[in-house]
Amino acid sequence: MYNAIKSNKVRSYLLVFFFLIFVIAVGYIFGVVLGYGYPLLALVVAIAIGMALFSYFKGDQAVLKLSKAREVKKDEFPLLVNIVEGLSIASGLPKPKTYVIEDSAMNAFATGRDPKHASVAVTTGLLNKLDRTELEGVIAHELSHVKNYDIRLMTLIVILVGTVVLLGDFMFRSFLFGGPRRSRNNQGSGIFILIAIVLAILSPIIAQLIKLAISRKREFLADADGALLTRYPEGLANALEKLSKNTEPLKSANKATAHLFIVNPLKNVKGNLNKLFQTHPPIDERIKRLRGM
Repeated sequence: MYNAIKSNKVRSYLLVFFFLIFVIAVGYIFGVVLGYGYPLLALVVAIAIGMALFSYFKGDQAVLKLSKAREVKKDEFPLLVNIVEGLSIASGLPKPKTYVIEDSAMNAFATGRDPKHASVAVTTGLLNKLDRTELEGVIAHELSHVKNYDIRLMTLIVILVGTVVLLGDFMFRSFLFGGPRRSRNNQGSGIFILIAIVLAILSPIIAQLIKLAISRKREFLADADGALLTRYPEGLANALEKLSKNTEPLKSANKATAHLFIVNPLKNVKGNLNKLFQTHPPIDERIKRLRGM
């Protein structure tokens, strides 16, 4: 567990570092080819640093807002709050803020940059369809993400993936519609066309690969750690079984935030190519491992 925590912290810093390098390199190419030079590069660096800081300090709030989650009080959902409080004490973690998403689909996620700034969100559908032991299993899984610093990586990825995609799209459109200072050098324009096309094609793939930086093994780790916390693997196994049978998509979920949830909330994702880029392990395999404990 300690190795996993250390690994996640290191990967967080590396993710931000390589993201900044990528943005700086693209900004440099963009400035040179279009004739804007170093002023554009300076602007791109400033934007990259700003996005990195925003994702670190405010990314969790952005995710909660995108998911249409609202903070709850104890008298509103006493069972949920009691479970979060009890498991937080048992795990030695500060109590995270508790949120609900008004949706009949079944799902949950955790977010925040560290255990002191963590939040746990569940759908009302999950609260209505799971019993206490199953709900404890789900909350324990999410608190394990908090404990193992998975949420720091997850929050960064939500912001950074979107930035990478938008940057590639911005470059392509800038060339397509032209700029007042676009280079008159045909060779330079040809190089830019090639770069723009490659980026336009690869940006979605790059985004998916960044999401996959969160290893599927980390979900297995959160399952195991959650089962260790409750001392009852069957609770989470039963919850995952119910979640696997729930075919209702979560309305507020999207491809940028899907990897945060305990199971993929986009139920209409089909095709072998999409399965290749899944960020979650197969639920059947997760249930099998839990029941084998």
